[in-house]
Amino acid sequence: MKILLSNDDGYFAPGLNILAEHIAKIADITVVAPERNRSGASNSLTLDRPLSVKKAANGFFYVNGTPTDCVHIALTGLMDTMPDMVISGINDGANMGDDTIYSGTVAAAMEGYLLGIPSIAISMSQHNSTYFETAARVAVELVKHYQKVGFKSATLLNVNVPDIPYNELQGRVVTRLGKRHKAESVIKLQTPRNETVYWVGAAGQPNDGGEGTDFYAVANNQVSLSPIHVDLTKHSQLAEIKDWLDLDIGDAEKNNAGKN
Repeated sequence: MKILLSNDDGYFAPGLNILAEHIAKIADITVVAPERNRSGASNSLTLDRPLSVKKAANGFFYVNGTPTDCVHIALTGLMDTMPDMVISGINDGANMGDDTIYSGTVAAAMEGYLLGIPSIAISMSQHNSTYFETAARVAVELVKHYQKVGFKSATLLNVNVPDIPYNELQGRVVTRLGKRHKAESVIKLQTPRNETVYWVGAAGQPNDGGEGTDFYAVANNQVSLSPIHVDLTKHSQLAEIKDWLDLDIGDAEKNNAGKN
C-alpha cells in the first residue's frame, strides 16, 4: 500500500515525524509538506508565483507553499504513481466543528479527496500536545482496517484524538461536526514604531457540543471520526431561492411595502 503524508505544521513538525515513523511500518510512504507552519491556510492554492520542491535529509519533500499546494503537486506531478490514501497530520491542535473551514490539515486531506483518493485528516485535541504516539497508533489502526474493509464510496474523514495515553482512550465513535461560539476578540497591540497591529483571537468554546458531536467525543476521551464532504450547496434552500428569483419585481416591492 502506498500512502502520501502531509500536514500544515511544516515538514519538521513532531506530529508528522511520528506519523511517518508509524505508517512506514505498514505502507510505502511519501511525505510532502510545507516548508514552514501554514496553520489556518485552508484550501488556498498558490497561483501568483512558481513553487519549489526540496528534499530534506530525512527524505521528506517540502514545498514553499500551502498544504493544498503540497498535496496537489504530489498527486499531479511529483509522484510516479497515485497513492492508495492521503493522510494529513498529526496536527498539534484540534480541528473540530467550525475549525475545519480554516484548517490547513483538513485542506491537505481534502485535496486528496477532490482528486479521488480516500483521505484522512488527523489532529490532537489541544495545542502543545504530549501524546502524538496515541494518534499515530490510531492512524495505523484506521489504515489496517481500510486494508481489510475498504470504503464503499469516496471518503474524507476528519479524526480528532484526545491528548492522553493510548490505553486511556474510551473507544472510537462516528460524529458530526459541532459548532463554536464566536471567536474571542482580536488582540490589539502597539509596535515600537507606534503602529497598531492585531492578533486574531482564540477560537471560542463550543456552542453546539452535545452528544453525537466531535467536541463531546473528545471531551469524553473518545476518538472522533467525522465523515465530511465539500458540497457547499444548501440543497434545502434551492426551491426557496428559485421561487424568490421567479417572483415578479413588482410583486416583491408590494410584499416588502406590506412588511413596513
